[in-house]
Amino acid sequence: MTAIAIASVLGGMALGYLFLDPNILDTLDTLVTVALWILLFGIGLDLGRTSGLAERLRGLGWTILAVPLAVALGSILGTALVAGWLGLTMREGAAVGAGFGWYSLSAVIISQNYDVALGAVAFLSNVFRELIAIVCIPLVAAKIGHLAAVAPGGATTMDVTLPLVAKSTSKDVTMAAFVSGMMLSGLVPILVPLLLP
Repeated sequence: MTAIAIASVLGGMALGYLFLDPNILDTLDTLVTVALWILLFGIGLDLGRTSGLAERLRGLGWTILAVPLAVALGSILGTALVAGWLGLTMREGAAVGAGFGWYSLSAVIISQNYDVALGAVAFLSNVFRELIAIVCIPLVAAKIGHLAAVAPGGATTMDVTLPLVAKSTSKDVTMAAFVSGMMLSGLVPILVPLLLP
């Protein structure tokens, strides 16, 4: 699965660089969006067929809230601590980390409210987070544990990386990942402006 994901991304990059007509990008964006909706619909069907899912989720208790909280704290603290290596302040690093992988929104908020250069850093940082998550989720699930596989995707576990979580973990963890991604997505427009200097 990981090898196929990496090969697909690299193959797409090569074809895009060598052959792709720029006018087709709008069509590709629509196709990717529709494909993502179909994947999410399929995951929803699979979760809906699971008997006793609501009871199992209740059994997770506070874990369902602890996961997004831990991901948020880890993302913000981690980027704040390494910000100095990039010549950024801790608050700038924390604001970038508070994007939680939602590159389009966090970059726009930072660019419009603070600095275009930091917005570019946020965009690239969160794009790379999503790409690294695509590679890491199956590995983390296999080597560390299913619940830990929710962390790399951040806010993207609600959409883009949810199929990988579903494939690599259990139905309980897939639902926890969806809830985590939803909560983190809701925090992005609140935390990013609050953390900006």
